[in-house]
Amino acid sequence: MNMEHIKRIGIAAACQGGKVLGSYFGRAFEIDKKGAIDLVTEADIGSEKIIIETIQRAFPEHSILAEESGLNGASDCRWIIDPLDGTTNFAHQLSLFSVSIAFSLKGTVSAGIVLNPATGELFTAIRGKGAELNGRPIKVSDSATVSESLLVTGFPYNLKDMFAPLLNRFSKCLKSARGVRRLGSAALDLCFVACGRFDGFWEQNLNPWDTAAGMLIAKEAGASVTDFSDRPFTIDKKEILASNGKIHKEMLSLLKLEDAE
Repeated sequence: MNMEHIKRIGIAAACQGGKVLGSYFGRAFEIDKKGAIDLVTEADIGSEKIIIETIQRAFPEHSILAEESGLNGASDCRWIIDPLDGTTNFAHQLSLFSVSIAFSLKGTVSAGIVLNPATGELFTAIRGKGAELNGRPIKVSDSATVSESLLVTGFPYNLKDMFAPLLNRFSKCLKSARGVRRLGSAALDLCFVACGRFDGFWEQNLNPWDTAAGMLIAKEAGASVTDFSDRPFTIDKKEILASNGKIHKEMLSLLKLEDAE
């Protein structure tokens, strides 16, 4: 499997999706609801369509798991696509959103691409070959303690069902860290850990398309990526903790709350 070719097609697909998003950004467009606060727009659907078309032209035999259209195909070669990660930001004209595309071979994420069309930042990684931002190598931060760290998190759409543990974990981290941010795109959160802007990220109830590409990019930049119990993270899990490694044990202790379960 030529992973450089896979990455090139993934980048081309992300750029095509990004063009669609750019054509809608800042303009009036149709917004629907998948849940009380879970939005989907014409831009999500248009971006996903052109991403899938771009990939299928190059690899018609590959399977695709995409946020809006679900799983199609049964190949061991699978593309995992979020055509617009940060839809709520996008709908409110905030430029913190991304296209996230990962490639999985026999269940192992092997390539990741995350593009922020608004800034032109393109994060990429191939398994075992490191991570890059716009073609330049990136690595995680050197912060040694949570008190020196800037953290980032997110809240799930069903936050009302788990409000107490969410607030408990958030409170612990907020009291311990230099600061905590909430940007609204898990893919970008993971990439920002990868390039050292954030020292740690945690979130619950994410989906494979939210984490697949960003998780690989973070790991290839040197991040530790686990669940809240320090077990290896896989994209089917509902908990993710990504850190620069040096603060990982401390982060685990903050998230492992007896009264948060």
